[in-house]
Amino acid sequence: MIPHFKIAAASLLLSGFIATAACSQPVQSTGSATTVAPAASADVYRFKVGTIETIALRDGGLSGLPNDNKILGVGRTPAEVSAVLTANGLAGETFDLSVQPLLVRDGSRLVLIDTGAGGAMGPGAGKLVASLGSAGIEPSAITDILISHAHGDHVGGLVDASGALIYPNAVIRMSAPEWTALQADTEMAALVTAITPKVETFAPGAQVTPAILAVPIQGHTPGHSGFEVHSGEDRLLYIADSAHHHVVSVQKPDWANSFDGNAQAMQSRIALLGRAADENLRLYAVHFPYPGIGRVTRRDDGTLVWTPEAVPAP
Repeated sequence: MIPHFKIAAASLLLSGFIATAACSQPVQSTGSATTVAPAASADVYRFKVGTIETIALRDGGLSGLPNDNKILGVGRTPAEVSAVLTANGLAGETFDLSVQPLLVRDGSRLVLIDTGAGGAMGPGAGKLVASLGSAGIEPSAITDILISHAHGDHVGGLVDASGALIYPNAVIRMSAPEWTALQADTEMAALVTAITPKVETFAPGAQVTPAILAVPIQGHTPGHSGFEVHSGEDRLLYIADSAHHHVVSVQKPDWANSFDGNAQAMQSRIALLGRAADENLRLYAVHFPYPGIGRVTRRDDGTLVWTPEAVPAP
């Protein structure tokens, strides 16, 4: 029996776009321990945080989501959302969301932050194992998995369609409040059963590996966490789902979206993005256009703007 995984209650608004495609989603392979030579790939982007190697890994995403103010700009009109999109050179009728987990080489550890969607979002996502292969990394080599929160586009890639662990040698870490909430979610019971022997929890704000600090970002889910990768004076903040869209979420951080669990997420987004601009923080945004690395700057009128880091062509 193929276990059922939900994306999130709010994300079910997307089901009309993924239901048909999900039926044909290929099963991810757990692979073997064999190391393969890395090849150039548009799905793999290597960069450094100080002396630490990090890799942006494309899982995929959702394209052509409707601008109907049921996903972004909840409580606003489609015309208001469209005006923000078109003012930034984007189509006003639809929008796209990317998914790109992050790999961190932390000493002898190979740390994967989130696991993508697996089969939860149709054929447009669930490509993480293939991206790892392009980077020359087998799933069995992953030692640690850090989960920002337990929505399907972040935990769906923990297991394959048969319920087997894709990363059999990895410890799975998430905040204690997030694990408690996940265990109470009956729709995620199959996933909980599969991963329970591997789960270790951490307190919000804990140092989870020598180079990675958990950063509580409240509101999206009960134990939603970002992660700060630090090396010397350099740092990178993985913002998880504090912001979903590189234009609307950044320029209108006070606009609600259907993914957030409660209104506190809005206040967290406003605070985090404002801090990012004030401190010139380097950010890793899992849902912004791939590879999701950049900074938030402030215009003269106070509007926040996402500025992606220049990335060489593959």
